[in-house]
Amino acid sequence: MDKQNKERNRLKALLLQRSLRLGDFALAGGGNSSYYVDARRTTMTAEGQGLTGKICYDLIQKVGWNASHVGGLTLGADPVTYAIAQYSCGHKVSLDGFTIRKDAKAHGTQQKIEGGLPKDAQVVIIEDAITSGASVLAAINAVSDHGAIILGALCLVDREEGARDRLDKLGIQLVSVFTGKELLRAAKTITSSD
Repeated sequence: MDKQNKERNRLKALLLQRSLRLGDFALAGGGNSSYYVDARRTTMTAEGQGLTGKICYDLIQKVGWNASHVGGLTLGADPVTYAIAQYSCGHKVSLDGFTIRKDAKAHGTQQKIEGGLPKDAQVVIIEDAITSGASVLAAINAVSDHGAIILGALCLVDREEGARDRLDKLGIQLVSVFTGKELLRAAKTITSSD
């Protein structure tokens, strides 16, 4: 097994151990699900940060997005964004991060986008786990209103529940590291071997 597959498998193992929960859960976009992925429980760990940054950075390069910035709606996108930005330091292509507030702050500079995103930035929108795509669409709207150019969207886990179709209709490519089905299959394999 090559190094990239080992790293991906290790990140999957962390997501299974720390982030995947089975049961009955209400989702932010409405509806219920038999599983929930709280990716922050993985992406906010030291090992999770290192793996997430490298894997996502490599995926952005593989897809061929000529990005200058990565970011998304706070809070889920934040650890993924900053893991990618940190990993990119010292590599051929450096990617700066930004955060989109749910609402512009009412004091100081009253900005909705934090991190110094230039108007002409080439952006990959980031999300940790995506279901309907509402958070990514909110991020896309904020970045577009700001004047930056959207190259695509990257998520750690695609639950495959409508987001890809919504983004396709806008001409925005969605790339994911994992799917919800892949994580559920892996969880069942672990459970059946115990």
